[in-house]
Amino acid sequence: MSTNAEIEKKPSIAVVGSGSWATALAKVLHETQDSIGWCLRDPELIGYIKKYRHNPNYLSAVEFDVKKLYLSVDINEVAKLYDILLFVIPSTYFQAWLEPLSVSLEGKFIISAIKGIVPGMDCTIAEFFNQQYGVPFDRIGIISGPTHAEEVALERLSYLTISCKDKLQAKHVASYFETHYIKTNIGTDIYGTEYSAVLKNIYAVASGIAHGLNYGDNFLAVLISNAQREIERFLKKTYPSKRRLSTSVYLGDLLVTCYSQFSRNRTFGTMIGKGYSVKSAMLEMSMVAEGYNAAKCIWEINKKYNVKMPIANAVYNILYENISPAIEMKLLTAKLR
Repeated sequence: MSTNAEIEKKPSIAVVGSGSWATALAKVLHETQDSIGWCLRDPELIGYIKKYRHNPNYLSAVEFDVKKLYLSVDINEVAKLYDILLFVIPSTYFQAWLEPLSVSLEGKFIISAIKGIVPGMDCTIAEFFNQQYGVPFDRIGIISGPTHAEEVALERLSYLTISCKDKLQAKHVASYFETHYIKTNIGTDIYGTEYSAVLKNIYAVASGIAHGLNYGDNFLAVLISNAQREIERFLKKTYPSKRRLSTSVYLGDLLVTCYSQFSRNRTFGTMIGKGYSVKSAMLEMSMVAEGYNAAKCIWEINKKYNVKMPIANAVYNILYENISPAIEMKLLTAKLR
């Protein structure tokens, strides 16, 4: 994708993942491309999609033209066949999905739509592919919001931000996702985009906890404005760069995740605030709340940088130190401005 010849070739693209966001992005790509690959781990799921033309587990109202889909359970086969690999897997299961991957990724372009940290390694998806598979950062792209899969499925107007090290690459990747209901923005801040997407999930959990404890909109506005400043402090300390955090990829993504009825992280936090244990909340939810894993990973990363992050720390204390949500949030209120 770095030369004009490569760009004119229009490389092939495959989605890796089977959840709601993967299904939503597969829907978009199968509308904009002649054909796409789709790597799924369950052979029975592939058989179902081929027969009934939709994913029974997520966004089941979305119908696919199966003639335009190449469905496979073999990640190595997909990695060999396709030039661009779009990974849309909850970070909790990311390493399990990649465990069978043995083929070289040399020459491939990797796109991550995963809004999480790799558990146990405390690195982002881009950093993982760079460290473990030798993929250079200039062949990695990040897709971020503000978007929820449910609204994409309903074809409600949504905006995606595609960040790559090179603007021409970002523009090219963005062209794959432009439809009458998807508008795209481009950027070059892959580090800030990825870490901001991770952090906003933690703050959405905090928003949900506050909601579950019956804090009102006045408090939530203060909480979220302070969360934005925490993101700014973290990014300045860890990956300093010229960036405007008031743009939609940063502030917009934070707002929609903290306020939306579709936000699984807010839903998870609300359950915690209402008295659910972490285990019981997870069992009741059908989807992964990335903020749970992110809270611990960011806490570990921040040991090195010591950024002032009282909200993120409060979420960590509630989820991992078993501190009462009511007590922790009350202590937090004295730290907000």
